[in-house]
Amino acid sequence: MSLSSMPEQPKVHALNWSRERWELWCRENKLPRFLGKQVQKWMLQKSCFDPELFSDVSKAGRELLKSSFQWDIGLTVSQTLASADGSEKILFRTHDGKYAECVVMPTENRVTMCVSSQVGCRMACTFCQTGKIGFTRHLTAAEIVGQILLGQRVLEDRGAPRTRVTNVVFMGMGEPLDNYDEVVNACRHMISSDGLGLSKHKVTVSTCGLIPEIERLGRDLPVRLAISLHSPDQESRSKMMPVNRRYPLADLKETLLRYPVGNRHGITFEYVMIDGVNDSLAHAKKLVKFLHGLKAKVNLIPMNEHPGSPMKESAAERVSDFQKYLAVRSIPAPVRYSKGQDVSAACGQLATKKRDELNQTPRSVALTRRRELIAESTPR
Repeated sequence: MSLSSMPEQPKVHALNWSRERWELWCRENKLPRFLGKQVQKWMLQKSCFDPELFSDVSKAGRELLKSSFQWDIGLTVSQTLASADGSEKILFRTHDGKYAECVVMPTENRVTMCVSSQVGCRMACTFCQTGKIGFTRHLTAAEIVGQILLGQRVLEDRGAPRTRVTNVVFMGMGEPLDNYDEVVNACRHMISSDGLGLSKHKVTVSTCGLIPEIERLGRDLPVRLAISLHSPDQESRSKMMPVNRRYPLADLKETLLRYPVGNRHGITFEYVMIDGVNDSLAHAKKLVKFLHGLKAKVNLIPMNEHPGSPMKESAAERVSDFQKYLAVRSIPAPVRYSKGQDVSAACGQLATKKRDELNQTPRSVALTRRRELIAESTPR
């Protein structure tokens, strides 16, 4: 293939660049070093993605920006599924035809968004629908931040009293720390005063326990950390979460003891309560032992059941006994009933299901998505 016939390299999206990369590009092109901040403000604070409208940028700068970068985030809303509890699942499509989901959860005092970091997931946790559809690809920083812009647009379109997202949790599709660089870049856009301007205490990154990346996160980013724990027992956690075989509980504990949590905020542990699997008082005792020495809060989450899974949520009495055991030992353990269960939007339920697919198994839905993509790409 000759050089002239080689396909043109796709342009990078302006939101995918870090502050350092922007400064380098500005220096190379003899532009003000603060141009990246200006661009970020236009995109994230004014929802403007047309360089022609960047009025505080020179004409030459606007022309170079327009020709050098991609400005369409490439996310389109496929469906929105409103839950009876006021939350809303957004099924969105990427520029290359892949599907993923995010959830907007407005309350009287805040608007929380649960965002995805990957299309699918390769962690294969047994209680999670996302893990059963497999892994397709990472989402870029622009695609991650773009979910927040989509969520705000959905709220604006329906005339919601609050439309600005105030809290972000990386608890959607995918393992965030498996997509480390893009997630960290996206978080920096979120907490930057030139970006979305969110408090660093209101952005939470949840991980199933990738130890090297947890250590990096503690050095790189001052956001909150949540650990998807779900069992304090090495053997049972390995059965539920294959990642535990690579990064065992003892090593995870040592890493968390060194993690810089600050003075006010500790580490949140997510604990899905599954009937007969991890909900006994024996498990509660092991959990107390695991948490010793850590500044911790435990969110007890009755399992959100889904088609094809034999697992059931724990009985209310067992959840209450488990909670009381922790509370007596000064471990905060609120019971979190997930929002959006009726539209497959709750914790562990995201699997790109459309409105008429809520009762289908995740593997069946994944197969349907692949068939759709193949059909679209086949010449007619």
